[in-house]
Amino acid sequence: GTMSAINDSAKKIEDIISVIDGIAFQTNILALNAAVEAARAGEQGRGFAVVAGEVRNLAQRSASAAKEIKGLITDSVDKTSEGTTLVENAGKTMEEIVSSVKRVADIIGEIAAASIEQSSGIDQVNSAVTQMDEVTQQNAALVEQAAAAAESLMEQAEEMNAAVGVFKLESSHSASSPASMKIVRTSHPAPAMRSAKPAKTGTDDGDWEEF
Repeated sequence: GTMSAINDSAKKIEDIISVIDGIAFQTNILALNAAVEAARAGEQGRGFAVVAGEVRNLAQRSASAAKEIKGLITDSVDKTSEGTTLVENAGKTMEEIVSSVKRVADIIGEIAAASIEQSSGIDQVNSAVTQMDEVTQQNAALVEQAAAAAESLMEQAEEMNAAVGVFKLESSHSASSPASMKIVRTSHPAPAMRSAKPAKTGTDDGDWEEF
C-alpha cells in the first residue's frame, strides 16, 4: 500500500523531471538560435544577445537541477525499496521529495520568466527588422529621386546643346553674309559688257543698212 504509493509517486516525479530536462534542452537550443539572430542583428541585437545568454544559463541550470532532482528521486526510490529501514526514514525522504518538488516549481517559474524575456527580445528583433525595412524603402525612394534628377539634368544638357548648336549656325551665317556681299561689290565691273552690247547692235544696224 504505502510503499507502492511511494514508488508510484516517485515514478511520476521522474516523468516530470524528464519533461523538465527536455524543456531545458529545447530552451538551450532556442537560446543558441537567439544568440545567432542577435549576432546577425548587430548593434541593435546587443541587448537581445544578453537576454539570450541569460536564457541559456537558465536552461543549463534547469538541466543541472533536473538531473540533480532525478538523482534525488532515484535515491528516494532506492531507499523505499529497502523496506523497513526506508519506512523508518520515510518522513525524511518525503521532506527531500517535497524540497525537490519545490525546487522544480522554482525552476519552472524561472523558465516562465525567461520565456517572457525571450518574447520581449524577439519583439525587439522584429522592431529592428521593421526599422531596417523602413530604411531600405527610404533608400529606394532616394535612388528614384536621384534617377529622376539625373534624367532632368540630361534633358537640360540636351536643351543647352541644341541652343549652342543654333547659336553656332547663326554666327556662321552672319559671318558668311558680309563676305558674299563684298564679292558682289567687287565683281561689278560690268559696264564693259554693257558697252559691248551697243557695239553689237551697231553691227546689226550695219547689216540692216547693207540689206
